[in-house]
Amino acid sequence: MDIFLQQLINGVTLGSVYALVALGYTMVYGIIGLINFAHGEVVMIGAMVSLSVIMALLGAHAPLPSVVIILAGLIVAIVVCMAIAYTMEKVAYRPLRKAPRLAPLITAIGMSIILQNVALIIWGRNYLTFPTLIQPTPHNILGASMTDLQMLIVVLAGVLMAGLVFVVQRTRLGMAMRATAQNPQVAGLMGIDINVVISAAFVIGAALAAVAGLMVMTYYGIAHYYMGFLLGLKAFTAAVLGGIGNLAGAMLGGILLGIIEALGAGYIGDVSNICGFPFLSDSLQEQCAASDGQISMFGSNYQDVFAFFVLILVLIFRPSGLLGERVSERA
Repeated sequence: MDIFLQQLINGVTLGSVYALVALGYTMVYGIIGLINFAHGEVVMIGAMVSLSVIMALLGAHAPLPSVVIILAGLIVAIVVCMAIAYTMEKVAYRPLRKAPRLAPLITAIGMSIILQNVALIIWGRNYLTFPTLIQPTPHNILGASMTDLQMLIVVLAGVLMAGLVFVVQRTRLGMAMRATAQNPQVAGLMGIDINVVISAAFVIGAALAAVAGLMVMTYYGIAHYYMGFLLGLKAFTAAVLGGIGNLAGAMLGGILLGIIEALGAGYIGDVSNICGFPFLSDSLQEQCAASDGQISMFGSNYQDVFAFFVLILVLIFRPSGLLGERVSERA
């Protein structure tokens, strides 16, 4: 029971991150029917930018509390990710809005590769270590351990998801999003600027992605230019699991996928180890030496198998997802 509860806590923490990223997929798909495969790279950019700002402030010996330094990195990351998403939508996706459905999909894959290579050029191929600004304090919960960092991730993700639901359901922007999702042509005739609404969906999703990137980096302690690819695929799996185009479905799918992965990693397979990677930074090499060559990043070697096995089952037995795609509530 202790192992089950521990893995459940780990799964909810990881699932909260998946849910935040999945919301970006489901918002864009709900409005224009596009699967933005470059969204995972936006998460990666958010992590890298926030880390760069944090390291710059630490290098300048700025007399600021750790929380302020992290918040500064997060704010800059959000701004950069929002700018990238806006530019990506305007330059790469908007001209293809009336093109065959395969063209925007291929463009999204191309944007993903471009962002990966830009990050590779800027930050290099080494794993980057997050500085020890936060010392997580473990708390005992019925024999299991949950750190205050895990609590913060879950609570912050919940607040952001609730805030997004409020925006979609209770604001004029949300009303415009739902109208555009139902019928873009009619919404345009009613005076809604379709381009602004679609750009807003990309920008909001990018802001959530920046927060998720910082969460992943602080949770695992490292960042890498390729980290967004697999995370993006899993978040897309979570969106499909819950019902892509459905906000509640994306949240539910993210939490469920995180729990499924954590339970599978806890009961099946051994712990993955990044110490065998050929491009480790000096600090990570020192950590590997101090920990007898064992540093875990993403749990079990079989963890990815569980995620995509779930995706296959959902696509076979319930293609619309657990909650389905409710067109009237798409955003």
